[in-house]
Amino acid sequence: MKEKPTSTETTKAAKAPPLNPPGTPPAEPVSRPDRDIVHSAAELAAEARGTSLWRDAWRRLLKNKLAVFGLVVVAMIVISSVIGPPIIAATTGYTYDLIPSNSKLVKAFPPFVGPEGSFSWTHPMGTDIAGRDLLARVLLGGRISLAVGIISTVVSLIIGISYGATAGYLGRKIDDLMMRIVDVLYAIPYMMIVIVLLAFFGGKSAIGQLLLLFAALGAVSWLTMARIVRGQVMSLKNQEFVLAARATGVPTPKIIFRHLVPNTLGPVIVYATLTIPSVMLQEAFLSFLGLGVQAPLASWGSLTAEGIQNLAVFPWQLIFPGATMALTLVALNFLGDGLRDALDPQMRKF
Repeated sequence: MKEKPTSTETTKAAKAPPLNPPGTPPAEPVSRPDRDIVHSAAELAAEARGTSLWRDAWRRLLKNKLAVFGLVVVAMIVISSVIGPPIIAATTGYTYDLIPSNSKLVKAFPPFVGPEGSFSWTHPMGTDIAGRDLLARVLLGGRISLAVGIISTVVSLIIGISYGATAGYLGRKIDDLMMRIVDVLYAIPYMMIVIVLLAFFGGKSAIGQLLLLFAALGAVSWLTMARIVRGQVMSLKNQEFVLAARATGVPTPKIIFRHLVPNTLGPVIVYATLTIPSVMLQEAFLSFLGLGVQAPLASWGSLTAEGIQNLAVFPWQLIFPGATMALTLVALNFLGDGLRDALDPQMRKF
């Protein structure tokens, strides 16, 4: 039998000092058995509190150098396209559609070359065959190309998310019917549909043609998004939070768009980032065929089409808009790949 502690031992145990009395220095760093990295006690306590998916994804995105490069390039191009044309108009007096009144200036000048053939900062990218400043036109083209990519992607997201989430949640025969419609549309060359829409319903004005371009490209780009959202919803619709909402009598539309759709935003954001450059390329192709942006407006695609016609004589008219568009597309793809890696649950560190 174990001996009972004496009264002296009990008194000493009661008077034992606390584990961490006031003024105790911070604990020494400790090493976790599953890692070689040494963390302090404060760092381990902060990690134990956990973090959100978005904060963790943002931290992982910043560690991806290519994704950060893409984010910086895209931000610079967007800012330049927004504030560049007004600054050029205020400093030089040139706008994207200004044709000089002097007939001697209505011709193509190389970059940094003035009317007298001397060095000049007036036209850093030169001019086109009508004497219009190419830098102002490239920046305006950035506005329109980015607007086409973003607005068409938003249209495709609205259609694709609504369609795919409804099909995935309702399931059974409704899901089969809705997905067979998607399969049929997949079998039709979507670019041919866009060309037909633009040919038959082409706007009589440049703005009308641009709005029709937004709608046409967005209306044919939602099929993949519908499949992605459908798959995500089918994996979530039997989770406890959905069953609880259904048991409490929450209406079906509210379950779909308030409980299920927000939990699919990770793949949606990734796909949207990768869709924008794809739509911009489609717009460039349509502008090359003469079905895209109409004069006096300009996009990178229409500027590239004009530059190809004068490539042998005025190569800068193709180099600058083509290089700007290529740089933007590469940066968007880098950013999209980085977002995909950052939001992938399998890459999270627990």
